[in-house]
Amino acid sequence: MSLSVIYAILFYFATLLFIVGVARKIVIYARTPAPLKIPTMPAPLTKKGVAWRLTKEVVVFRSLFNANKWIWLFGWLFHVGLLLVLLRHLRYVTEPVWTWVVLIQPFGKYAAFAMLIGLFGLWARRFLVDRIRYISSPSDHLMLMLLIAIGLSGLGMTYIDHTDIVSLKAYVLGLMYFDIQPLPSNLYLITHLTLVVILMIIFPISKLIHAPGLFFSPTRNQVDNSRDVRHTAGWTAK
Repeated sequence: MSLSVIYAILFYFATLLFIVGVARKIVIYARTPAPLKIPTMPAPLTKKGVAWRLTKEVVVFRSLFNANKWIWLFGWLFHVGLLLVLLRHLRYVTEPVWTWVVLIQPFGKYAAFAMLIGLFGLWARRFLVDRIRYISSPSDHLMLMLLIAIGLSGLGMTYIDHTDIVSLKAYVLGLMYFDIQPLPSNLYLITHLTLVVILMIIFPISKLIHAPGLFFSPTRNQVDNSRDVRHTAGWTAK
């Protein structure tokens, strides 16, 4: 069996697990009872206020900024860098490539460095901050190591051993249409793809699932209207 076929099977399998796993978690979050009115104060008084609060949490990590500026800096660098890197990768799944994807290519290229700086900063705090080191488990370190390895292998393809981008795009587009094309035999590329497959498989059972979980947090998504409306959990309705 060729390397192209092996990685095609791996990506189909990982994608299926990723979609099913994340969807299952979202369903669990949505069905979890929230019997108490517990929004973190100061809390919004309307649903529009809740939407604005969640927007600030997603975009600028408002509560983390208020809690710890250094952790916020590294966390924001990582997430913004990751977003730009992912958007840059859209060039592999679009033909022709969208104009805005072309325009962000230089930013996405250097955003990988910001992503790694953020990751190394978040990892360092697990060693340097006593209370964080105490509660850090091996999985926390392994997850950070995995993300850093993905970033470093991606930079290796860009700056050390260039990959045949045309062939890689043909392979990715072929996966989308179940038409498997030859996969470039580049060590950094194979390493990068292997690590990405591992990440996709473990994502639904890791702490990274906090990404969709944020929207189901009762301390963030509840309106402070306990004096106006009697709060009853939906699961108690008959």
